[in-house]
Order: sequence, then C-alpha cells, then structure tokens
Amino acid sequence: MTQVLLQVPDEAVAALNCDPEQVGREVSLAAAAKLYEMGRLSSSAAACLAGVPRTVFLSRLGEFGVATFCLSEDELRAELADA
Repeated sequence: MTQVLLQVPDEAVAALNCDPEQVGREVSLAAAAKLYEMGRLSSSAAACLAGVPRTVFLSRLGEFGVATFCLSEDELRAELADA
C-alpha cells in the first residue's frame, strides 16, 4: 500500500473540530467521493481509498452531493455481472 503524507493547516483541523486521525478519514472519504463522481474510480476502488466497505461508501455519497449511481448501461451490466 502506498502512503501519502498530507499537510493540513491547524486552522483547518480546528474548523473541522476533530482530531487529526479523523481529519485523515474525512479527507480520504471526500477525495474518494470526488474521484468517484468524476468517473476516475469505481465505487469499489473509491471505497477502498476511503477505507470503508462499499455499502458504507455508497450510503455516504449524499453527504457530498454525489449521486450514488451514475453508470452507463455498459458499466451497469459490468457491475451486475460482478455481483
């Protein structure tokens, strides 16, 4: 697994009103949601990036204003075949 070091200003941590570990989880989830929305990651890959099960990831997308499913017909068929 690759580790990425992210510097977060103290003001941002204070504004989020949580400890640095929680900030890391929030940033990972937000990045995963955005990359999923952009079509750069599948829901499975985005969930892995966020460090949560796929069902949890999908259920939390609404918090970021991201549609849960925005798949093309071919993508939907591939998802169904994997199920």
